[in-house]
Amino acid sequence: MNGPGDLTTIKNSYLPIKEFSDMKGLMMDYQLTIPTMMRRAETMFSHKEIITRQPDRTLHRYTYKDFVIRTKQLAVALSKLGVLPGDRVATLCWNHYQHLEAYFAVPGIGAVVHPLNIRLNPDDLAYIVNHAEDKIIIVDHVLLPLFEKFKSSVSPAKIIVIYQTNDLRSGEYEDYEDLVASGNASEFTPYEEDEYAAAFMCYTSGTTGKPKGVLYSHRSVVLHAMSFMFSCVEYGITERDILLPVVPMFHAAAWGMPYSCTFTGASQVFPGPYLDADSLLELFEKEKVTLTAGVPTVFIALLNKLETDAIQHTLYLRTILIGGSAMPRFLAKAFEEKYHIRVLHSWGMTEMSPAGASSIKTSHVLKLSKEDQYDYAIKQGIPVPFVETRARNDEGKIVPRDGITMGELEVRGPWIISSYYNDDSIDKFTDDGWLRTGDIVTLSEDGFIEIKDRSKDVIKSGGEWISSLALENALMGHPSILESAVVAIPDEKWIERPYAYIVLKQGKTVTPEELKDYLSGKFAKFWIPEQYEVIDAIPRTSVGKFLKSALRDKYAKEH
Repeated sequence: MNGPGDLTTIKNSYLPIKEFSDMKGLMMDYQLTIPTMMRRAETMFSHKEIITRQPDRTLHRYTYKDFVIRTKQLAVALSKLGVLPGDRVATLCWNHYQHLEAYFAVPGIGAVVHPLNIRLNPDDLAYIVNHAEDKIIIVDHVLLPLFEKFKSSVSPAKIIVIYQTNDLRSGEYEDYEDLVASGNASEFTPYEEDEYAAAFMCYTSGTTGKPKGVLYSHRSVVLHAMSFMFSCVEYGITERDILLPVVPMFHAAAWGMPYSCTFTGASQVFPGPYLDADSLLELFEKEKVTLTAGVPTVFIALLNKLETDAIQHTLYLRTILIGGSAMPRFLAKAFEEKYHIRVLHSWGMTEMSPAGASSIKTSHVLKLSKEDQYDYAIKQGIPVPFVETRARNDEGKIVPRDGITMGELEVRGPWIISSYYNDDSIDKFTDDGWLRTGDIVTLSEDGFIEIKDRSKDVIKSGGEWISSLALENALMGHPSILESAVVAIPDEKWIERPYAYIVLKQGKTVTPEELKDYLSGKFAKFWIPEQYEVIDAIPRTSVGKFLKSALRDKYAKEH
């Protein structure tokens, strides 16, 4: 006879599986929309602060309670202006509290918030506004000179200006504060109809061809925000944290952090237009910031400031998250050994909302030496939950997860796009629905992603691949070098060879022979560049990445 805990008894005591194939009516219909995050902040974290450095360098402070009230007012006012579900509302703004209000107010009524990259040229901005068919544009007063360079090429229904501090008002544009004041918060009806509806829009930086539009749904934004709460070892955002996003809010939703912070109740500190090392360091100390994130160049400058400043600084940072481009090993080592701050590398793409991978495993922290931990810290890490990875070689075959074999990384997950907005190109997607990233990687048995290069930047010398990123990271560990970028140059014998551009630290010198000796032993002999050129600065894209195409053009013109 079968006992009460026996599998047969359990099986026979339940209805057949087919009767559970449709769960409608058995589970609550709870839509994962952006207003749910705002409602949580209003209910549980109303006392927590949001701080902004204004253009005149004064600090604006208010609470989540204030934020929610104003966001509801803005949402109602936008509705009265004729903004409907699905309409695009563009922002041309720095990181500040009014921008955060737009992040929630626009999708809060079912429309789509569309931050514009202020570092793009006016022609690209005009193209993006027209391609997205933005109905309204919200502009910082300090960015009006940029807007007016492409104003005549676009035709939004309304232009709203955020006049910060004592800026002179103009009757030509609608005043953001007047608009907020005109809305009645009690009339706000949150959008909760369809979690798959578009909520957020951004465009790729357009380094090859025209920028492409990327749409995030309410559901993808909510799930992505949750990923930062539990997916990153030593980074997971909590209610007790104070986060300062150096990464701009126009760059892939500031990596989703404004949404994650609001969801968790973490305090937020916005730097406004001041991203220099002195200004950031002042805010880090004054506001006791515990978490920050941005591209490597920002933190290289910050480290240099800390090491050369005669004043001793007190930092409360526990973790720095670095993304956008490869992180030099010396950066992770210096911050941890000198200032007890963990530096983690993160990887993602605009097409991925953008989080894809981050962190090292707890087992590595417990078992590896510090030097080995730094080697892992500069890798891209393990995929965040729900992001799946694989890699293919030039022949289209899936490569083994051996940490050695290189291939192009492909990804899929709930916040990864399956197509671009109003764009029928399919070259970025596989036949079975995975996104081709363009990154050449190795995948380890325990899940680690290590990017060896971009497919367009990898150096193919004598039939072998050379990682320009690995060479750059090694060169930036040299005590005389501030930055380095390595590109492929033509070679009669080997087809391509690596050529290193370097930026020296102030007052430092170095010879090619010294650099060859420095790299010797770190890499196979055929990897080591024969030629090195000192330049004043490495050209960058609009989001701070090295613009290697410009360096390849430079070499072609000069040689």
